[in-house]
Amino acid sequence: MNQGNTTGADRQDLYFGTLGDPVGIPVIGISYPQGVAFAGTAGLTVTVSATTVAEVRQTENVIAESKWGNPNNIVMSGAHLDSVPAGPGINDNGTGSAGILETALQARNLKSKNKLRFAWWGAEEASLVGSTFYVNNLPAAEQAKIALYLNFDMIGSPNYTFGVYDGDDSDATGAGPGPAGSAQIEAVFQNFFAARKQATAAADFTGRSDYGPFIATGIPAGGLFTGAEVEKTEADVAKWGGVAGAAYDPCYHEACDSFTPERDGADAALYAQLRKKYKLVGNINTFALDTNADAVATAVATFARDTSSLPPRTTTAAVARTADGGDHLTR
Repeated sequence: MNQGNTTGADRQDLYFGTLGDPVGIPVIGISYPQGVAFAGTAGLTVTVSATTVAEVRQTENVIAESKWGNPNNIVMSGAHLDSVPAGPGINDNGTGSAGILETALQARNLKSKNKLRFAWWGAEEASLVGSTFYVNNLPAAEQAKIALYLNFDMIGSPNYTFGVYDGDDSDATGAGPGPAGSAQIEAVFQNFFAARKQATAAADFTGRSDYGPFIATGIPAGGLFTGAEVEKTEADVAKWGGVAGAAYDPCYHEACDSFTPERDGADAALYAQLRKKYKLVGNINTFALDTNADAVATAVATFARDTSSLPPRTTTAAVARTADGGDHLTR
C-alpha cells in the first residue's frame, strides 16, 4: 500500500512500485486509503483479479564526453531522460535533461583542464536502472577517474524551492553526508546562489535519484532539486514566493507535468494562483529553470578548470544509503 505520509496524490493514490528483482510470489499495489480500509476490517478476506505482463524491455543511457581535458580526472554531470508512464514529464525530468544538454552544447569548444562527461540516464523511474548499470559495470580503475558527479533531477518546479544537495549534512536531517568532497561541491552551489541573493534549502541524499549509485561507490556528488510532492510552507513562501500548502510540483508524476497542465488535469484554480505569482511555461517555472541552468553551468565550468578543492579519494568503500521510497518508488 502507498505510505500516506503526506496528503499529496503521490503518497495517497496507486503508485508505480518497483521490485527491482524478480520474486516468487505475486505482488500488487493499492492506494493508502484502500490499505487503511483493509487493515481496519476484522476478518476480511479479499479476492484480487489482475491482468499482468512480465517482460524484458530495453533502455539506453546517452553519454557524451568533451574532446579535451585530463581523461584521468573526469567531471561528470547527469540527468534522467525518462518520465513515469502517467505523463510526459517536462519538469521531471525534461528540465534537468535540458539543463545539462545546453551546458554541454555551450562547452563543446571549451578546452578545459579536466574532461567533461555528460549522461542522460535511461529507466531512472524504474529504480535507477540506467545509472546503476553504468556505475556497477565500470571497473574500479574507471570509477576512480570520476572526480565528482553532479545530478540534476527536477530543476524547474512550478512552486519551486532552490534545493542544493546537502553534501556535509549540515541540516542534520535524513541521510548522512555524501562522500568526502561532497561538501565542497555544495559550497560551489551555495556561493552561486549567495551571489544571486537567493535563499537555498538543504536537499537530502535520500537515494531517490541517480546520484545514489555514485555515492555508494565513494564518488563525491552534489546537485540541484526544486521539489516534488512535499507541500510548500509559509516559511518557504517568505524565501521564494509561491503558494503555501501546495506541492512544489503539483503535477509531480501526473499527466499534467506537461506544456498544458490545466488541460491535462491540473487544479485550474491553483495554477491560476501560480501564474499570478510566477511566469510559467506549462508546468515549468521559468525563473527557477533559468537560475538553476546558470548554476549548472557555473558548477561544471568551475570543476572543469580545477578540482583541487576536493580531498583525495582514498577508498571506494560503499557508503550505505537508504531510500525513502519517494520520487522513484522502490518498495
